[in-house]
Formats: sequence, structure tokens, C-alpha cells
Amino acid sequence: MLRSVAVILSVAVCSAAHAAPPALPDGFKAVNDLTYAGNENPRQRLNLYVPVEKPAELLPVVVYIHGGGWEGGSKDAADVLSAFLKSGRVAGASVGYRLTNEAHWPSQAHDCKAALRWIHRHGAEYGIDVERIALFGISAGGHLVSLLGTTIGNAELEGEIGEPATSPVRFRCVANFCGPANFLTFESQGSVISGERPGPVMKLFDGKVSERQEAAKAASPELHVSSDDPPFLHIHGTKDPLVPYAQAVAFDKALDAVGVSSTLLTGEEGNHVFSSHQLRETINVFFDRHLHGQDVGIEQGPVAISDKAK
Repeated sequence: MLRSVAVILSVAVCSAAHAAPPALPDGFKAVNDLTYAGNENPRQRLNLYVPVEKPAELLPVVVYIHGGGWEGGSKDAADVLSAFLKSGRVAGASVGYRLTNEAHWPSQAHDCKAALRWIHRHGAEYGIDVERIALFGISAGGHLVSLLGTTIGNAELEGEIGEPATSPVRFRCVANFCGPANFLTFESQGSVISGERPGPVMKLFDGKVSERQEAAKAASPELHVSSDDPPFLHIHGTKDPLVPYAQAVAFDKALDAVGVSSTLLTGEEGNHVFSSHQLRETINVFFDRHLHGQDVGIEQGPVAISDKAK
């Protein structure tokens, strides 16, 4: 079992680390390695994918936070943004953050919040409409964007990195792809990752979850849900061995219970991460609805996990 877990995690981390930057549409450029922390740490930087010429009408932005079990991955591996940038109607951003070999929780949240404060304060200089921000993350990145979406205005998680908060940064919507939502139920719901044995969760909290209960609660998006949270889209496979499908179901229900728009796309037999044309287009529709005000809907239910014919 331990060997199989190691293999799964290795594949996930390596895939994230070696993925390519996004393909950019004509008239767009990458502005890489912008520091949001005001220091020389290469992890505390972000990339922007924006128009070469500042547009007459500022563009909304999709901010991507990478996965990798909080211990791997890179902001430069942001090719997943290609599907959203291709229309030329949105800008993109990819956020780096300190990994667990350098810093433990809540450093990852502090970094991501600092990055979003920087984007909100400086985005207009790059043609970004900072009042139209969408968040998208996969795995550990899904966890972090979910936490950002459910802790708007939470002073304890703002940290002291970068420019100080003057007012809460708000988001139009959040797309969470297989991110952990509740570390207190994570293992009991069937994850092969234990919060009581050495692994990514223990590294995140610098100890066992049973001995870091307050930190685990503070890091659990489901436990921060409130009625003023932005709309959520969850994507999750029913056969995810790392982050149980039950995490997404419970998170979705918690948001519904307080009146927040929440939609769960279920990848039947889907593993930890999967991809299909239908999935990419559905996420695009979600962003179109909340960033451009298009009157389009998304129905809760199954989504294709690949483009292979059955």
C-alpha cells in the first residue's frame, strides 16, 4: 500500500512539475516572476498572461494555483490555462507559493492571499479588471483556491507577506478540481494518504492531524463556509484514491445549505485528475457566466473523464 501511494504521489508531482506554460492567443504576452512578497524568494512570485497592448476594456482574470501535494509543482506549469485564454477574452495568472520543504501551514495560505492582494492592487496596470477575478486550482491548488473563496476577510489567514490588506479581495467564482475540503474527515472517507503517518498532509501541518486539530480546522474550506461566499464549481472523480469523492459531496452540500451557488461535476470512475473536451468547455461556461455575465447554466451531474469513445 505504501509503495502504491508513493507511486501515485510521484506521478502527480512530476506531472505538475514538468507541464508546460500556457499557449497564448495572438496579442498576448507572459510577464513572469513578478514578486508579490517584496523579496528574492523564487517561490513567492507569480506569472501574468495579459494583452501586449493594454485594452480599452480591462479583461477579467482566471487565477490558477498549482497542485503537487503542497510539496511539489510550479507556477510555470500552467498549461491548463490554455483552454481559458484561447478566446482572448480573459487574462491569466499563475501563483507560486512556498512548499512544505520550506514552510509549513499556514504559510501556503498567507502566500496565496498576498498574491491575490498584489493582483488586486496592480492588475489594472497590466490590463486586468481586478473586480472580475476567478480562481481555479487542482488538487492542493483546489484546496487553496477553495480556502481563498471561503475565507474572504478572514484576518487570521491574511498573514503579513507582501502588501498589507486594506480591504478584502473578492472573487466572482471558484473552480475547485479535486481539492481537499475537510482534513478532519479526509482519512476516514477513504484517502490512501494518512494524516497520522509521514506524507503530504503531515508535512503540511508539521505533525499528525490528531495533534494539530486547530490548524487542520483552519485549513479546511468546508468549515469556513458562509452565505457570502462566491459561486463554486467542483470537479471530482468517484475513484480518486488521494482525495475522496466524499470530500466534494460534503463541501457542495455545505455551500448549498447556506444558499451559495454550488455545482458538482462528477467524473464517474474518474481518478485523481482527468481531462476531456466536455470538462474544459463546461469550466469555460462557468467562467463565462460569472466573469462576463452570460446567461448560461451548468447542470450538476456527470462529466466525461476522457475523450475516448466508449
